[in-house]
Amino acid sequence: MPVMAFSYRTSWLGAAAGAVAVLWTAGIAQANDVPGNTTGPSTPPPSGDAQNQEVSASVTASRIKVTQVSGPTGGKQGTLSSTDVNWEPPPCWYEPVMTSEQLKKFSESGLALGQVSPHTSWGGQKLWTDHYRDGKDAYNYEDDSLITRKGYEDYNLDKKGYFWRGVARDLDDPDSYGCERVMFWQDAGAIPEVPNAPTAETLANFAYDKVKVPDTEVELKPRGRSTVNLPTWVWLDKGTFKDVKVRAELPGTGLWAETTAKPVALHLDPGTEDAEVFPASGDCEIDDDGSIGTPYTKGAADKTPPCGIRYLRATDGTPYQLSASVTWQITWEGSDGTGGKLPDGTFETTQDMSVQEIQSINR
Repeated sequence: MPVMAFSYRTSWLGAAAGAVAVLWTAGIAQANDVPGNTTGPSTPPPSGDAQNQEVSASVTASRIKVTQVSGPTGGKQGTLSSTDVNWEPPPCWYEPVMTSEQLKKFSESGLALGQVSPHTSWGGQKLWTDHYRDGKDAYNYEDDSLITRKGYEDYNLDKKGYFWRGVARDLDDPDSYGCERVMFWQDAGAIPEVPNAPTAETLANFAYDKVKVPDTEVELKPRGRSTVNLPTWVWLDKGTFKDVKVRAELPGTGLWAETTAKPVALHLDPGTEDAEVFPASGDCEIDDDGSIGTPYTKGAADKTPPCGIRYLRATDGTPYQLSASVTWQITWEGSDGTGGKLPDGTFETTQDMSVQEIQSINR
């Protein structure tokens, strides 16, 4: 059976490299430019299992485990959008993927087609046994340079630890090539000293879009139908919005981070320029008890609400789209005593708002 090393990076096939992506002391393995994931879509469990083709699993599927610690769990929910358009989570990092025993079982299983880095896969049992069993060096492209990586004796079966591999959020992101080191060994209880090694902050960033926050359907008075030039009161009762906390853990490393989203403001957009909002900024503060604004009381129809809207023109059969957007302040703390802030997040919902005009007849 021929041995092959596949690369997704077309630049590897230039004049300097020719058709060689991975070179071996025992010979040359040919490379093909293969678009997409050649190793199948299966997502591995965090514990790892050679029978489930761990090394063949998607390199965009992280083993980071995220659980919700506190906050609402029922009803409609959604993910946050960062208010900082320039902020991006890490494009790639390294994770433990297999034990010695699992890699031995995989490597000697026959075809042994799998990923050794986010953009490189090895096809053929000999590639794996040469490097991880028989101690032969591997040559791999990292940062556009050909790097020599020393081989292993018998999969390091006499040691305790894991083989680590790069994970990429998006394989089309050029920065995801920063984790191209061929799958390597790290003793148990330690984090590898390599660029893009995972940290508690890495986990906090990963958990950002795993935070689920509740829909923002506000209470209105009048509800669903307003009257031109009369204020519509907007409020939310106590406890409607509470902090949401999620915990992200990377199995086999001892690393964890807890990311907390705290609601701090509600922004109203009436859906038309023919309206006034209260306060003028449209930002209604969220109190510590989770309430917003003041509930409408009988006899307050002509008063100015602390949080509300006054429509100046009636709808013509098509309701305005009243948008309510909650800003969530994001903080985190990690297993190594670190912590800090992440960009604020927002979650927006819309609801129909019909506006009528009451006409009076003067005699």
